[in-house]
Amino acid sequence: MATLVAFFVQERRSGMKKGIFFVLVLALALMTAGPASAHFGMVIPSDQMVMQAEDTNITVDLMFWHPFEGHGMELAKPAKFAVVANSRETDLLSSLKSLETMGHQTWTTSYKIKRPGVYMFYMEPQPYWEAAEDCYIVHYTKAVVTAFGDDEGWDQEIGLKTEIVPLSKPYGLYSGNVFQGIVKLDGKPVPYAEVEVEYYNKDGKFTAPTDYMVTQTIKADGNGVFTYGAPRAGWWGFAALNTSDTKMKQAGEDKDVELGAVLWVEFLDMK
Repeated sequence: MATLVAFFVQERRSGMKKGIFFVLVLALALMTAGPASAHFGMVIPSDQMVMQAEDTNITVDLMFWHPFEGHGMELAKPAKFAVVANSRETDLLSSLKSLETMGHQTWTTSYKIKRPGVYMFYMEPQPYWEAAEDCYIVHYTKAVVTAFGDDEGWDQEIGLKTEIVPLSKPYGLYSGNVFQGIVKLDGKPVPYAEVEVEYYNKDGKFTAPTDYMVTQTIKADGNGVFTYGAPRAGWWGFAALNTSDTKMKQAGEDKDVELGAVLWVEFLDMK
């Protein structure tokens, strides 16, 4: 944007007619106005609560997406993808299969639940260069699955660089329930962290009244705790964003790195 503004100013000084100049400035303002679309790492299991009588094979889909609007970005094969269950971590990276979803690279895997437990699936992606924001994006993304009635350990930390640790069970939630979590960076709570919230509009049947309602933004309190009440059933993503202390090179220049702690939670209607 700064480059375009400089161009218009230069043209104005060099004799551009006043009327044309202001039309171009207005067009620039309209193009750049309004809320920016939010990026979300996505880890979406096919079933978040696996019961004994059900199929114990679940699929887990990995994407980098604008979940409400249905716009995708390329997701390179993650740097890491694993599941933590019963105090053990299992590397699942080699199990990933490449998919093309709406013209973009995504990934999927099949996982068989064999025993009771709370299963925490998480992804650490390759850094994604976002030219529009002039920074790299790394979203540490997770989702929690419970199986066969086990209900212990849902509030445990995996130990990611940045992570949302749930204070409410991240499963078994009715639409309208309140969800709470703690935003952590390097294992410490992040006071007043900004958390973006977005609904996975998978079938594209919902439309936001305005662009401001595509992504909702809330702030954590002084202890890093945030609270959100989901207005409808479905998958909701919570992305707590911070800027890394370290830079990454892009075309020889140091660039910021946006670190996202992302957690996906499903809410269900009462029947």
